[in-house]
Amino acid sequence: MDLRQYQLVLVNLDPTIGSEIKKTRPCVIISPDEMNKYLRTLIVAPMTTKSRKYPTRIKVKHDEKQGLVVIDQIRTIDKQRVIRDFGKLSQTEIKKLKSVIKETFVD
Repeated sequence: MDLRQYQLVLVNLDPTIGSEIKKTRPCVIISPDEMNKYLRTLIVAPMTTKSRKYPTRIKVKHDEKQGLVVIDQIRTIDKQRVIRDFGKLSQTEIKKLKSVIKETFVD
């Protein structure tokens, strides 16, 4: 499976501890393609449909469903956790994601 930055993938996030997002759920790959190609891990941001609006949550729409990318729950996973891929963020969503990541972790 070719795993690329900003791709939407279904990931088994269990086991988890405490307040970490759990279950099998959609995630956005945020690690760069160079890392995705050579490492056995991916950096992902999980998605949810049940959350309140928060500055580190980005609204996205896929298959007519609204969801939120949860930047405050970014995690590194082994590629074995990926079940399947099912699309990619739009250019507008990518721009917003990059902006929130920069605002959260760089500035």
